[in-house]
Amino acid sequence: MGSKLYVGGLPYSATQAELTDLFSAHGTVQSANVISDKFTGQSRGFGFVEMSSGEEAEAAISALNSTEFGGRTLTVNEAKPQAPRTGGGGGDFGGDKRRSRF
Repeated sequence: MGSKLYVGGLPYSATQAELTDLFSAHGTVQSANVISDKFTGQSRGFGFVEMSSGEEAEAAISALNSTEFGGRTLTVNEAKPQAPRTGGGGGDFGGDKRRSRF
């Protein structure tokens, strides 16, 4: 088991410091990030916590999953690797397809 955890169901007012405090009762927190919208800056209601060992991560999952925090029910589980992003870049901007650029 990895030591990076997904934390869903966070109150929109939650801070990284609060997330660190919540998880530090179950082991050493290496990092805690609350994910925010890049345009508004408001929390998106989830985050990630990295614990120093897999055992501490398991302890945090057991203790905190399905518990209430700030009036919302937390979902805590092992974070899955980020899927590679596809799309974007390049593209055909229309124009006259009959004429060659060369």
